[in-house]
Amino acid sequence: MKKIVSIVLALTMVFALAIPALASSYTDVADGAWYAEAVEALREKEIMNGVGNGKFGPDETFTRAQLATVLYRMAGSPAVTGEDSFTDTEGNTWYSDAVLWASQNEVVNGMGNGLFGTNAPATQEQLTVMLWRDAGSYKLDREKYASTEGVENLASDWAFDAVVWAKAEALIADLDAYAPKQAASRAQVADMVYRYMKLKEQFASVDAVSGATQKADEGGKVLVAYFSATNNTANIAKHIADATGATLYEIKPETPYTSADLNYSDSSTRATREQNDAAARPAISGSVENMANYDVVFLGYPIWWGQAPKILYTFVESYSFDGKTVIPFCTSGSSGIGSSAANLQKSAPEANWLAGNRFSGGASRDSVVSWINGLNLNLEVK
Repeated sequence: MKKIVSIVLALTMVFALAIPALASSYTDVADGAWYAEAVEALREKEIMNGVGNGKFGPDETFTRAQLATVLYRMAGSPAVTGEDSFTDTEGNTWYSDAVLWASQNEVVNGMGNGLFGTNAPATQEQLTVMLWRDAGSYKLDREKYASTEGVENLASDWAFDAVVWAKAEALIADLDAYAPKQAASRAQVADMVYRYMKLKEQFASVDAVSGATQKADEGGKVLVAYFSATNNTANIAKHIADATGATLYEIKPETPYTSADLNYSDSSTRATREQNDAAARPAISGSVENMANYDVVFLGYPIWWGQAPKILYTFVESYSFDGKTVIPFCTSGSSGIGSSAANLQKSAPEANWLAGNRFSGGASRDSVVSWINGLNLNLEVK
């Protein structure tokens, strides 16, 4: 567990102090521009370069691949091995190591459906969240640091804590100009990354990257993620969450399944077609907030044609499960868990998969608790 260091917020406000103007290396960066120092510092450190022809392009957007590369360079471009799980990235490119590093270190989770969004413009809240995750995902006291009309309320739910943190740490140069869901300009990226680097320098001698709060001990957090088309699996998931105090997350399809979609006797139904298509990955609505914080993941689903619904593969392939313990569970009228868990495991082989269990949809809470106790997870079960 990281050592916790509490340092007054006033220390970080040094970033807002005026600095002497310096000559810019780029023809389109005025010496007195609010981002000029950041641009020059990142150029000197070979972390962020210009766009060519002596220009920096301060108003241009920045792609997610470029952002991952900047953060990777800031980390010292460490050696990486393996392959990322994204379907829209390519090997042996200028961004390959950066995306792999960002994925393995859970700085980025992707955009869902197995996509990284290589060429998609990075939004201001995505930039903020990546820095926040790199820092350690500090959660600040919302009553103390969040306001009812602050910029954090303009952000997506999954970005709220990150924006609160960035605001408190003075990483956002102009709160009035901060638009979380809009694309970040190159000037904004440079300025925010530079401010974050300065923040890291202040805490270089301690195991923390926040002066606003102490980081809560989030080790051992439990997630119950489940997909349920008829509420049978939902019932079991709720028993697990209630017994362990886990976070409950429903895997919701972007296009909900209808009763007609689930007609087992019709070979042309949506569910049948998906189950017969090895490449099917139904889109998911929403994502898990702070997936990196969970050490144990219970993964629930109904049995469809002897296997897990293909939307489970979408979910598993959307996150890094490195170092996590995954416990599958399923519901069915008669079929056992069979090979469904083993096949899911192939999509996240880096996880520690425990043997799964099949329940009837109406299984009692006591039977679920008995199963959990037999897993030897060292959880406090109520």
